[in-house]
Amino acid sequence: MSTVQTETLLETRIADKADVKVDDVRDVFTEYGLPLVVSPARPRSLHVHRLRVAGERTGDVQPGPFDTPLNFTTGLTAMVASNFRGKTSVLELLTWCLRGTPRNEMQKRVRGWLHHVDLDATVAGEPMAFRLDLTDGEITSAVVLAGGDISSLAGVRAPDAGRGITALLRASSSDSYAEQIAGLMLGRMDLQPLVNSFKETSTQTHGWPAYFGSVYLPAGGDKALLGEVTSNGLPGRLLQVFLDLPAAAALTRVKTVHGVRLAEDKARRTAAAAEAAERASERERLEADLAEARKRLSRLLPSSEDDGSLVDLAHDAVRLARALADAQDQWDDASRVFRRARTERQHAAKLVNDVTESATARLLFHGLNPSSCPRCDQEIDDVRRQGERHASTCAVCAREVTGDDEDPQEVTAEAQERLETSTDIEAAAKEALERAEAAVTDLTRRLEAAQKQLRRAQSAADLPARLAAQEDVLRLEGALSVFREPEKPATGDTEAKTIKILAAAADLLEKDSKSAAEALFEEVNQEIVGLATLFGVPSLKSVAIDRSARLRIYPLGSKQEWFTDQTAGARLRLRIAVVIALLRVGRRYGVSTHPGLLLIDSPKSEEMQSADARKLFAELATVAAESDLQVVITTADFDLASATLPADTIRQAEPGASLW
Repeated sequence: MSTVQTETLLETRIADKADVKVDDVRDVFTEYGLPLVVSPARPRSLHVHRLRVAGERTGDVQPGPFDTPLNFTTGLTAMVASNFRGKTSVLELLTWCLRGTPRNEMQKRVRGWLHHVDLDATVAGEPMAFRLDLTDGEITSAVVLAGGDISSLAGVRAPDAGRGITALLRASSSDSYAEQIAGLMLGRMDLQPLVNSFKETSTQTHGWPAYFGSVYLPAGGDKALLGEVTSNGLPGRLLQVFLDLPAAAALTRVKTVHGVRLAEDKARRTAAAAEAAERASERERLEADLAEARKRLSRLLPSSEDDGSLVDLAHDAVRLARALADAQDQWDDASRVFRRARTERQHAAKLVNDVTESATARLLFHGLNPSSCPRCDQEIDDVRRQGERHASTCAVCAREVTGDDEDPQEVTAEAQERLETSTDIEAAAKEALERAEAAVTDLTRRLEAAQKQLRRAQSAADLPARLAAQEDVLRLEGALSVFREPEKPATGDTEAKTIKILAAAADLLEKDSKSAAEALFEEVNQEIVGLATLFGVPSLKSVAIDRSARLRIYPLGSKQEWFTDQTAGARLRLRIAVVIALLRVGRRYGVSTHPGLLLIDSPKSEEMQSADARKLFAELATVAAESDLQVVITTADFDLASATLPADTIRQAEPGASLW
């Protein structure tokens, strides 16, 4: 099926399920940048060739300057040295170069020895040279170079135009290098940031360092089956690096957007209901207080006919208070209209000046003028605005604005006409505002006079109590007259339709992904059992992995267990078995997009017998050879490496000596 056919089929299925038009589906997916195409698996190879470590070691073991090169074979390379002699540091240095930051296992003391770290690697088919200069364990200068082939980069630490060697990035600190590497590797490896919903109100994004968890396997004690983080569904996302299941990437993004929109809608409704209850309670309180205040006032007012004018004066004061509240609302409205009209007139005046002086402004005259990017909502700053005027570049997309400025007089005239119209509108709005101000002033004066007359008309004996009661009545009547009723939730038909479309898309993609995974996972489970048994996991009947990268264990003669229930040694064996199984089945079906590089630190240290360790090393070497996989593994067991692996795959230090 072609890409166009696939896209048409998916959007049609979503439209049918949500009972909307296909154009509605396209609009929603376009608005959120969601894919309507199930893309095929893309190769994203990662291969290391040479590592050079230079600096000066302090302490009791081999103190002094060092400059050590280490080469890596195409299959499995074993780093063999005594404990605390640099094996893990090799993996951490590879990680620092490729991920941008080392893991916590990189000791600060060891980092302080380093002056230069050079790595030659092939990233997605492109030869690259990573060159780090360090002082006191921190990067002071770094550059990533690209060249024609990997051999041309050997020993090169700066761009060389004559040899076709260019700089892909430069950094002057550890933080800058980490940030730039994250962006560079995501782009070169054709990976999207891992996005998940956060507390049901927003999204959380994880970049290249999270992906690197599929390259550097966790230690046995870690709870995560894949990667370093067990929360937010990240292990399941990393599973997609091993098996590019159809619709899996699109499904995660759709579910994230749907979850956030649903949570926002729920929050709006909850807030609206709470506000409505609060406002209803407030109105009831005001009405009860007003009724009590009127009773109190009626008891204080004189009952003789001669004093009947006092009631009329009170009514007049109430009427004027209500009229004043209405006039103030009208003044508020007129003020908003005037400010908006003034802004429009100022914008029109600026536009006349722009189109008079700038051909670019005339070419963009009839175009949109957004204040922020319509895709990411980032504000369009003054630098971009200045670029549009002086450099002829669009303030939104930063591309050069080209075209024929054929009718400048017409554009200028139209802009002038807009200015005249907006000027007239501003004048009319100003007149309306002045009338509203006059009405407020007049009613304020009349109310003050009525209140003064009312106070004079009251008898001296009851004056304080009457005044207090009348003020309470006026205050409460005024509060009720301007009482703001609660607003209804903002969710309308458009929002409801968007949520409906996203829900339908998530349901369809979930079914597609689940269907595609069933056949693959059946074979993966069989591979895991065979490999785990080979590696020394005892009494294993079967396993079951799901799309969230959760692994269920079924021991012989016992109830189901989870991966996290196993011992550290069993977790390490199972984790390696899972990785190998995923790579084998993925390559068998042509859906494996793993970078093809695995870093494994001292597997034998995790409660593994020598016989099991030999089987593990031998199987890793076999898988690496048959699957175009590169494995860098460390061990302190000299006999294990020499008895299991070819001599040309072993990088070994003398017992007790440092590896670099």
